[in-house]
Amino acid sequence: MRGDLHATVRARVELGEEYDSALVDSFLERVGERIDDTVDRRVRRQLAEQRLAEVRGTRRPGPADSWAERYGFALITLVLAIPLSAIAGALAHLPGLLVVWAGLVGVNAVQAVRLSPELLAGRGRRTPGE
Repeated sequence: MRGDLHATVRARVELGEEYDSALVDSFLERVGERIDDTVDRRVRRQLAEQRLAEVRGTRRPGPADSWAERYGFALITLVLAIPLSAIAGALAHLPGLLVVWAGLVGVNAVQAVRLSPELLAGRGRRTPGE
């Protein structure tokens, strides 16, 4: 752009003031085209990144993906595991404990997959050569 500006100024000096508006219009048109090209490149890059993220099945952490949401659920289930284990152990012995802990593992697994769907991506697929 600096070269275009210098060329426009030199042309003005050589051509005179009667060509000012034409030179300014020409220069502004080139500036507009350059801005449009830059914006187009940025938009294409951003769209490509979004498509790639969709294809990979990844997602960027959002504002809801705080530490409390990621680890708070697990901490709460561990705290609840103590009284649930005591009640299940007292009333149903080993089978009760197994049911309680299977349930705790299950809800934590569902929460983990909900927050990070890529955990299940690629399961069962084999690459050539395996």
